[in-house]
Amino acid sequence: MNKNILICGVGGQGTVLSSRILASAFMSEGHTVHSAETIGMAQRGGSVVSHVRVGDEVFSPLIPEGRADLILAFEPGEAAACLKYLTANGCVILNSHPIPPVTVSLKGCSYNEKAIFTFLSSQKIRHATVSSDELIKKFGSVKYFNILILGVASGMDVLGVSAQSIESQIEKLVKEKFVAINKEVFNAGYEIGLKNAAE
Repeated sequence: MNKNILICGVGGQGTVLSSRILASAFMSEGHTVHSAETIGMAQRGGSVVSHVRVGDEVFSPLIPEGRADLILAFEPGEAAACLKYLTANGCVILNSHPIPPVTVSLKGCSYNEKAIFTFLSSQKIRHATVSSDELIKKFGSVKYFNILILGVASGMDVLGVSAQSIESQIEKLVKEKFVAINKEVFNAGYEIGLKNAAE
């Protein structure tokens, strides 16, 4: 199996942890995995892109443009910026909640989220949209979105690794006191993914 998964968001959203869980889940099933992160200038609020590549024919950790089978986008603007990586038949799972970059507040620029969503809608790509705002209402913190989006992708059956392997890595890589809530969030995301796949 060859699989390229790109995870994009901004610093502080947990993109790196989700990529580590995903890479470890693939390795636990015996796959060869290459992974890397590209991190923006600001540690918190800057762009973070994680590349997870699976397969024996992968020789570089970075996904070339046009080769990502799946993009897990934690922020709409980051999704638009990374869409060039997606294959023609790829899938995007998107957080609908925008997080304007630091430069917007520092330079007084605007963040046109309507234009971003119009652009994303015009691309005619397979996608599912989930809201981190809804997550706050149910679980009390948007910090769990990184696990929710893994659950959504797993429920949609677009990851290529089993839900059991991901839950096992959550148990290993998340602090013990947060394991139960993270597994609950993952399963909530899985149910959302099942519904999206059926539509």
